[in-house]
Amino acid sequence: MSDFLVIGSGIAGLSFAIKAAGFGTVTVITKGNLLESNTAWAQGGVSAVLPEGLRDPNDNCKKHVADTLDAGAGLCNEEAVRTIVNEGSETIDELVAWGTNFDKNQGDPDRYSLGKEGGHSERRVLHAKDTTGREIATSLVETARRHPQITLLENHYAIDLITTGKLGVVTDNRVLGAYVLEIKSGNVKVMESPRVIVATGGCGKSYLYTTNPDSATGDGLAMCWRAGASVSNMEFVQFHPTCFYNPAATGPEARSFLVSEAVRGEGAILVNGQGHQFVKDHDPRGSLAARDIVARAIDTEIKRTGAPCVFLDVSPLGGTFAKRFPFIHETLLSFGHDALKKPIPVVPAAHYQCGGVETDLFGKTSVRGLYAIGEVACTGLHGANRLASNSLLEGNVLARRALGEIMRLYPPAKEVPTAPEIPIWETGNAAPPDELVNIYHAWDELRRTMQDYVSIVRTDNRLRRAAYRLQNLRREVKEFYWGYTLTPDILELRNLVATASLIVDSALLRKESRGSHHTLDYPNREPRFNQNTVLRKF
Repeated sequence: MSDFLVIGSGIAGLSFAIKAAGFGTVTVITKGNLLESNTAWAQGGVSAVLPEGLRDPNDNCKKHVADTLDAGAGLCNEEAVRTIVNEGSETIDELVAWGTNFDKNQGDPDRYSLGKEGGHSERRVLHAKDTTGREIATSLVETARRHPQITLLENHYAIDLITTGKLGVVTDNRVLGAYVLEIKSGNVKVMESPRVIVATGGCGKSYLYTTNPDSATGDGLAMCWRAGASVSNMEFVQFHPTCFYNPAATGPEARSFLVSEAVRGEGAILVNGQGHQFVKDHDPRGSLAARDIVARAIDTEIKRTGAPCVFLDVSPLGGTFAKRFPFIHETLLSFGHDALKKPIPVVPAAHYQCGGVETDLFGKTSVRGLYAIGEVACTGLHGANRLASNSLLEGNVLARRALGEIMRLYPPAKEVPTAPEIPIWETGNAAPPDELVNIYHAWDELRRTMQDYVSIVRTDNRLRRAAYRLQNLRREVKEFYWGYTLTPDILELRNLVATASLIVDSALLRKESRGSHHTLDYPNREPRFNQNTVLRKF
């Protein structure tokens, strides 16, 4: 029994754990290692309006709010935007206190070096070269490891949440803990806690091409959905415009390597094979337009020309490219591409889940005692399309706000209803080799279905085809799940199918084009759809 059970080890989960450890015992579980998260993979940075004297003199919170609302295409929750943006400076102070080293200006060590990214009107993105996420994640992990109240469990896969609603004990639905697979032993543990914080990130692996790590399989979203939590705006999957394209490069790292938006913020431009800045044909901001606009412009250009990719030209940066973006430069060299000699071939790839488990501004879900923070949650900050570098900001701000609300409603000193006797997990038999082939085939079919039918540009016909295929996959997954010993592959497939189905169901309900949801059947934005798409299980 822990006072707090945290599922996930990105910025949201670990920052919550560090803060909560001052009030009780905390158990953090993650299905891989602690640094296998979307946070650790983030290159660009974290956006925040710093106090006067430290920020860009032209910037202020009002401008950051306006930029976020503009990117969100009329679907942001303005209260959420203003609250999170106004608490951004405090977020930076916390991260620095935990050991994060953001870049400083040369010759002025008292001021941070601030970058600019697509959709931002001013420079407000703090960074650590081009590995900001790794810097933040490493400092959080080291801080958490040192705290005596925090237990960190790697290679532990949360299977399902345990709730009173499932067990039929009381009329209201309250979380009791989670069933957790210890991957090394194959044993399923019951981890009890009346306060569960889900911070598992997004679902990029639903798609064939994604910038996300292999761990991004929608686990937390699927678990919360099965437990009865509402989900919101799952049709809005953001595609990052610039994922490295090189068919000759091998390995998942090459196929999913992200070229940060900060590169364009520093002056790089998108061009087609003839050197034309085609994005300006779609938006006067050109390469610095919001992500949904740039991604659609690239998709349109590729389809118009029949070319396999477009190009990111870094020559406007001159010799500063390798100094400002050493990780990107060196990684591209390892894949056989020298960006200083020729433009970088790029294509859009699934990047961020703008919707998620429906929460308030404290991370509270519709299940009592269950909180969701970070990319897995939908607070209303991102609306129909996330503004670059707002995700790390949201993760840390919501961690702080969630803890405050939990301490108000469910402090460890307050007596909570005790859990009834929770059934022990029963495991099946190991899957025979021929069934393993079926599992891997289902994985591939799901990701190709989503890539072909539910990506940047959609139609109702494609969405219905996807829904039909996902219905068949759900039946197959049910056989795998109940018939065989649980493995990470089976669990991830189960969660991906559930998450993909929520994306498709939500997309079919939105009969308009807005933000990162664009359909040829309804190409215009419609005022009657200026509301969230909310799905409820029961």
